[in-house]
Amino acid sequence: MSSGAALDVEKILGATEEVLRRYGPEKATVLDVARALGVSHASVYRHFRSKAALREAVARRFLGRAHAGLAAVAADTRLTPPERLRAWLVALFIVKRAVTSDDPELFATYRGLATEHSSVAAEHVADLVEQLRVIIADGVDRGAFNSPDPAVTARVVFDATARYHHPVHASEWHDPGAEAALDALCSLLIDGLRPR
Repeated sequence: MSSGAALDVEKILGATEEVLRRYGPEKATVLDVARALGVSHASVYRHFRSKAALREAVARRFLGRAHAGLAAVAADTRLTPPERLRAWLVALFIVKRAVTSDDPELFATYRGLATEHSSVAAEHVADLVEQLRVIIADGVDRGAFNSPDPAVTARVVFDATARYHHPVHASEWHDPGAEAALDALCSLLIDGLRPR
């Protein structure tokens, strides 16, 4: 990094992503990040108090980028609530599957954080469940779904579809028939939500 360029959080996160890609989450160190930036490790620690804080910030940034389009699907009222629920669940699956292939080292970092039950993983799940709640609540308002508590129903739908988004199932996401199985599950869930 040139002496005239100011060190900021975005530069540090970008360099950290590159270091994680090069060395993997187990071997990457704050010293590696500092070297990549051409600064001392103390400079990095001025922005992030620990390696864990830096990894969480990278995971938060990674998840924000990877899932940016999901909120738009949840809010797309041009689709009926059943269509939107299916589209959202399929989009989540496609995004999760793509990141395992497109950016495996950063996915491994996120997977490690999710396994550790970090606050980043918890915030991420809460955001996704809230998007589902919006879809289900709109379905209730429009008479397409029956749910006494859309927040509870959203969590149930999220948990029921865990095979298609939880990192522990990543090795199954490229299996033949995975998309067809998700489609069948979506149909079952949507049918179960319809008013009787």
